[in-house]
Amino acid sequence: MRMTKQEFQTIYPLVLGWIQRTLEHHAPAARPVASLGFNRLSLYYDKDTLTTSKVIPVTRVPVPPVSAMGLARFVEFEQMDMAGITYLDTYFVRADHIHDESLHFHELVHVIQWRLLGPEEFLERYADGLERFGYRNSPLEVMAYDLQGRFERDQQPFSVEAACQNLL
Repeated sequence: MRMTKQEFQTIYPLVLGWIQRTLEHHAPAARPVASLGFNRLSLYYDKDTLTTSKVIPVTRVPVPPVSAMGLARFVEFEQMDMAGITYLDTYFVRADHIHDESLHFHELVHVIQWRLLGPEEFLERYADGLERFGYRNSPLEVMAYDLQGRFERDQQPFSVEAACQNLL
């Protein structure tokens, strides 16, 4: 059974609170994405995005304990050993992937999605996509992976923000 609107409205403040506490806890380690010195990101993202978006290297990316919050159907997502995850304008990257420009590109797609949709709609769409299609085939991930594929294959830069606006 899919998550109801009421169920989402109950869980949303818990997840958002967890995200805010997690970001506050890790804030001392956060640094602007621009400080990493990647050559190609500035061809796809504007300067403001690269200076205001933050990255935090970690040994394991933090994932909300949604099963403990009453959503046991997301336990598989909770247990994934992801290379990166994005919350609002900040993303966590496993330290062994800190130099992977393509991964940073992918996570910045999510930063743009969070910005364009707002936290509530982003989380609602993300949860719905996970539930209906699984992680890799959820629409917000498909968008990020497809744009990342373009970044990896094509030499022609494009505006990720414009691409996201067209796809959302």
